[in-house]
Amino acid sequence: MKTLITTAALALTAFAAQADGLKDLEKFLREVNSAQASFIQVVTSPKRTGETVARSKTSSGRFEFLRPNRFRFEYTKPFEQTIVADGQTLWLYDVDLNQVTARKQQEVLGSTPAALIAAGTDLRALSEVFDLKAAPAQDGMEWLEARPRAKDGQLQSVRVGFRQGQLTALEIADSLGQRSVLTFSQWQGNAPLTAERFRFQAPAGADVIRP
Repeated sequence: MKTLITTAALALTAFAAQADGLKDLEKFLREVNSAQASFIQVVTSPKRTGETVARSKTSSGRFEFLRPNRFRFEYTKPFEQTIVADGQTLWLYDVDLNQVTARKQQEVLGSTPAALIAAGTDLRALSEVFDLKAAPAQDGMEWLEARPRAKDGQLQSVRVGFRQGQLTALEIADSLGQRSVLTFSQWQGNAPLTAERFRFQAPAGADVIRP
């Protein structure tokens, strides 16, 4: 009986050693070169003076990426908005305003959650930009925490959650006290995406701003 208990304990220890968000990220970077999924995003702002409940808003849409350096967020509810990185330029299109903002991608994506998930190629490269460490398992997911090494940006930290090796959640905190949680569903890894999918053309009549 003692031998069986010892064997079981060793097996559980080995399983725990393998269940590690940092290892999940390493495998994700190595094996998933493209993906598409639905997402729900809940953004919670810090309480204002006199408020008893923090304000929050919920959005939803579709997310896609293709390594290296290409991704697309299409927000459909409650307002339509598209964010596209084509490898050179980051485009933000606000449908209601009929306005497009274009920025050089390398200047704005160095230490962002999108860079962590869609632009990263291996842990060594990401470790030059982020301080990475495994976090305790929670809600049936393995977690890792990433903190930007550069301290001059608004991003404070990102928690990345994996369930059975699949990207499931992002929890983002910024220096203003705002918290954003994205949860992914209908995940399709290594989706058949091409660079053409991430080419953005400003709609006719839209104002294009290049700060």
